[in-house]
Amino acid sequence: MAFYRPDPAMQEHLSSLLRRLESEGRPGLTEQVAITWVRYDQQAPAAGTGLGAAWADQRLLYPASVVKLFYAVAAEDWLQRDLLVDNDELRRALRDMIVDSGNDATGLVVDLLTATTSGPTLRGQAWSQWQQQRQLVNTWLQTIGWPELERINCCQKTWNEGPYGRERDFYGVMNDNRNALSTAATARVLEAVMTDALLSPPASRRLRDLLERSLDLAQRAADPENQVDGFLGEGLPAESRVWSKAGWMSQARHDAAWWSLPDASPSLLVVFSDGQERAQDTALLPALARELAAFAID
Repeated sequence: MAFYRPDPAMQEHLSSLLRRLESEGRPGLTEQVAITWVRYDQQAPAAGTGLGAAWADQRLLYPASVVKLFYAVAAEDWLQRDLLVDNDELRRALRDMIVDSGNDATGLVVDLLTATTSGPTLRGQAWSQWQQQRQLVNTWLQTIGWPELERINCCQKTWNEGPYGRERDFYGVMNDNRNALSTAATARVLEAVMTDALLSPPASRRLRDLLERSLDLAQRAADPENQVDGFLGEGLPAESRVWSKAGWMSQARHDAAWWSLPDASPSLLVVFSDGQERAQDTALLPALARELAAFAID
């Protein structure tokens, strides 16, 4: 059961749009994307009240930096339960992890959440204990009880050059322990942040402050890593307010965005695109956002 009410008109529009974009020079596109799209009919909606459509939304894919959204939510939950000490360094790391998508900052946050550190290969009891600790975010996600979270994996740091030592060992011989998310899971967590459905209102507000993106062209030009250009935000009307977390690497281009126009109800869109060709496709995500936002306006 989806966390939104399926809407046949939205589903037909999404399916038709994907087929058209595929026919316009993206062969295999329908096998390379996963999407969750939700529209709301109130300006301040409660969680679970949207109408939606999806495409391969349960498919597990490597999320790249989108996983940082989950680590930020976990950090705020840990703080609520006094499992972390709130201080300037933690706040700096959370800010850099979400606003700038920093991998070093993410490494510190994961260390703090799990009481683990990177380093050389471990053996025996020390290795078993380390692995158990590194699963703490996954364990917490399962306690929430949402079906969208049942199969996902959030236990790895994010990297510029790749893991070494015990971090590489933890990936598994065939990288079978990589992070893995679905668009359904990502959409439900982002909705929870935007609607105060999982954390306290102050904690949710702090996360929203970090996730908000500027669509101002001058600001975007001054920051090439703005998480708007080449992603969903680029395709939205200029007057939109946007909260998002993008992910990009050699084999993936993803984004999760919540947006609203002035005095209008919001929409939620999560798009994962898989493979080298899609990772280099800077026009796909803006095109999807543009077309789906226009449908929402209608």
